[in-house]
Amino acid sequence: MEQTSQEIYEYHPDEFGELLVGWKVDEYPQHERSRLWYVIAGIVSVSLIVYAIATSNFMFAVIILMCCVILMISSFTKPERIPMMITTTGVILGDIYYDYQSIRDFSIVYDPPHVKLLYLDFHAVTHPLLSIPLEDVDPNIVRNHLLSFCVEDLHRTDEHLTDVVRRLYKI
Repeated sequence: MEQTSQEIYEYHPDEFGELLVGWKVDEYPQHERSRLWYVIAGIVSVSLIVYAIATSNFMFAVIILMCCVILMISSFTKPERIPMMITTTGVILGDIYYDYQSIRDFSIVYDPPHVKLLYLDFHAVTHPLLSIPLEDVDPNIVRNHLLSFCVEDLHRTDEHLTDVVRRLYKI
């Protein structure tokens, strides 16, 4: 489902090249959590805080509290929809532009309905692997457009461990 640049974002083709395909993604994954999930997370959090205080590891207690606050805030706020665009000169995610010279390779992990991800790996070791949900976009269209500019990593056929953990534990 290709969209025009006017439907997605304030886009300037003279700066970023011609738009090939675009869609919108959530800023962060929103999970449906049950009451049981919150009870278990509360028990684990309180247990870890008690352990941290008992071992005089106050920094760990602060980190656990910060994680709890962040999870609670993200539970009650709806993620913003940001544009994802593949152009002739690079990839634009929200307001961040990645040119093709900085991208080492890409891979698509597609196992509907749970896993529909585009992975971008970068040359810079300081830049982590970027996973982008494909939403309802045809992965073959995305793959064909990216093959013109990037190398495909055919060895990455499964979800990254952090994505699996995030999806399974709903964090």
